Parts: sequence; structure tokens; C-alpha cells
Amino acid sequence: MSLKIPDIIAKKRDGGCLSEDDIKYFVTGLTNGCVQDVQVGAWLMAVYLKGMTDEETSYLTRAMLHSGRIFRWPESLQPLIVDKHSTGGVGDKISLILAPALAACGLKIPMISGRALGFTGGTIDKLEAIPGFRALMSMEDAVKIIDTVGCFIMAQTDDLVPADKILYASRDISSTVSCMPLIAASIMSKKVAESPTALLLDLKCGNAAFIRDYETAKSFARLMINVGHELGVKTAVAITKMDSPLGRKIGNALEVEESVDTLNGKGPKEIEALVCVQGGILLHLSGVVLTLEEGERLIRSSLHDGQAMGKFQDMLRAQGVASQTIVELCDPVGNYSCLAKTPHFTDLLYHGPPGIVGSINARELALVSGELGAARTKIGEPISFGVGLELLTPPFESITNGQAWIRVHHDTVTLNEYHIERLQAALLVRESPIDPVSNGHIDSRVIEILY
Repeated sequence: MSLKIPDIIAKKRDGGCLSEDDIKYFVTGLTNGCVQDVQVGAWLMAVYLKGMTDEETSYLTRAMLHSGRIFRWPESLQPLIVDKHSTGGVGDKISLILAPALAACGLKIPMISGRALGFTGGTIDKLEAIPGFRALMSMEDAVKIIDTVGCFIMAQTDDLVPADKILYASRDISSTVSCMPLIAASIMSKKVAESPTALLLDLKCGNAAFIRDYETAKSFARLMINVGHELGVKTAVAITKMDSPLGRKIGNALEVEESVDTLNGKGPKEIEALVCVQGGILLHLSGVVLTLEEGERLIRSSLHDGQAMGKFQDMLRAQGVASQTIVELCDPVGNYSCLAKTPHFTDLLYHGPPGIVGSINARELALVSGELGAARTKIGEPISFGVGLELLTPPFESITNGQAWIRVHHDTVTLNEYHIERLQAALLVRESPIDPVSNGHIDSRVIEILY
């Protein structure tokens, strides 16, 4: 009996389980143009409403993975190939620091990242704030960089998981973005296309993440781990808090600044702590170290002895950044003269009794930053690299009446009163501090690590 797209849609609509052949046929039809747009939307809505089993999700991931080219590594390098993916948060610049730190410890990191829609910039947006940075390159050039430098961060190319590009665009316009099996297949197909031996997923959980509650995060983590194992990749998930911004700076060029600070050994404690925890997990998963603690120590050493910074500079050079720009960017003095700056900034003051900054609503800060120009709402829309926010008084620090707590970097001459009101409402001050320790991981925001 020959397969037909309407029958596959009806099967899922009626709550049935799709076979591997069903899913292969559908995905093949996507990429060769045989599936009509209306059929794509109908199938996505059926999946959204009826769900998918872990087995179906693995079938979908595998079919999407094989819709395009897949990285192949020399046998000698394969055991060292690892990657990390974050589901996205506010101020999340971890990838810019982690990739070179892992390379400094001997691992190979082929990181394929994205530009972002919505209220935050993606990893590629941040790196493109560096003049001359080349986010697109051939698979052949990427393999050379892995061999010589040890890491790269590049944008997804047209020949890498093309089925995901079609489904992602359709999900966005069919109100099916928040479907867990579709999210899992999208993430894992792109990551497994890198042919990693080990993979870490940083699953954000909180009011500024797409998953708000812990139980949902844990269920999604288990799904991702199962899919990874089905596809032969050692997979771990770190569930991390995302209520307040990560670090002190939000915005593309500003987050590059904070990344460079951390690579120079003088970044915020929570940024360094999270980089060390995640790096430790990958060093342990790949067998380079015997314990997570040993892995964390190696990563921390690379951030303070200049080795991670050296790898970061090598990566920038290999991806098109001029030597003089690298010198200006990575100068420990921290002038960042090569990065975009806005013509104006405004400091907002706290008005109230003295206390401790308890939390800062990351989602609201990111929305305002995006509206000021730091993010895009349509594909291809330009962004202002210099726009963003800088926390002058972050969580767990004391604050008094009249003290500046946030600096807004903006292109307009004055700030909109509406934006000021929303930013001021995002600050929560308490009488006594909250303990920032989570399961022994001081300042790292890690709630749980799952394997």
C-alpha cells in the first residue's frame, strides 16, 4: 500500500502513532516540495494537539537529520567532538565563553547557532556585533578550523537540516511553536548533524524562559535525553534558572563585552560558575576527566591563565576578524573601542527604602531592550548592536534610595516614559538577601543535572 500525505495527517489527527516510514515519507515530501503548505500546517496542528511518543520524536529527529548534509570527522578527532545548546535566556552569552574554554582543555566544539526572533538576540547576533566576524562558511572550512583551532561558532547553512528550516518557519505562522516534540526534533536534528560524541543541553526554566515550571522542564529534559541516546549521542541536560538576567549586561555588543571580561578572568561570578559547571559536564561526558569537579577546575584554570582567551582569539581570526580588531576587543583594560556604542545612555534610580535587590524581571528587561532595537521581530530585520541594558546593582547586592540600578543604552535622544515605567517595575527589593546557593553550585543557577 503506497503512502499518502492526507492519510498520514489523518492518522495523527485521530490520535494514532506514526510509523518510521510515515515520518520519513512526510519529511522527504517537505524537502522535495511534494507536501503543500496547507498540509504542513495541518500536520503540525495534528502533532500539536495529539502529541508524539518518544519513539515518534526520535523518528522525526532522524528523518530531519538526514534531510541534508552531516558533518563527518576524522576518526582521531571523533571522541573529542562535543557541543552545547541553550534553549535561550536573557543575557545568556555562555556559548561565546564555553566553546574556547573547552577547546583550551583539548575538546573540539563545532557549534552551530542561530540568530533570534523575539526579545533576545541569538549567539550569532552577538558575534556579528564584532566587526568582520564571518558566521557563514563551508563545511570544508569548518572542518579545517576544528582541526587547527578546536572550535567555531557558525550559522546554520542551507544544506544543513533543510527540513527543519521549513518546519520552523511553518510552526511560527501556525501557532505550533510551543509543541515539545517539535522543539525537541528541531534542536536535536541540528545538533546531531554536527556528529558530536557528547552533547549538553542548557534547559532554561523560569519567567524568562519558554518553559516556566520545573516539572515541565524535567519532562522535556527526559525527552531530549531519550532522543539523544536513540541517535547514539551521550546527552546530558542542565536545568538552570532564568528569572533574573544572566550576568550584568543584556544586548549584543554589551554581551560580547561581558564575554571578553570573563575570558580575561574578571567576569561576573555567576557567568564563570555556569561556564565551569557546563564545561565540567562535557569534559566528564567525553571521558577527559573522571569527575565533574576536576572538569570544573580545568575550565576555571583556562579562564584565568589566558588559554581560553587565546582560543577565542584564534577562533575570531579563523572566522574573518582582523588582527587589530582582535587586539582592541580583547585588551584586558576593557575599552571595547571596536564595538558599536549608542549615542545616548540613561541611568535609572531606585526610589524606596534601603534593602537587597531580590530579583529583576528578566523577561520585561529583554522586551524593553528588544523594543529599543536590540532584537528583531521579522526575519532579516536589522538590529542595533549597541542597544541594551547594564545592571549597575544586580541581584543580591544592597541598594539605597537614589542609587542608580540600571543603565539603558539607547539610540533615541530620550527614553520613552512607558519604557522607563516598565523597567522600574521590574526591580524587586527585599529587606534581607536570598541565598544564591543551588544544590551546591554556588551562583551557577543550576537546579539539576540529568543524564
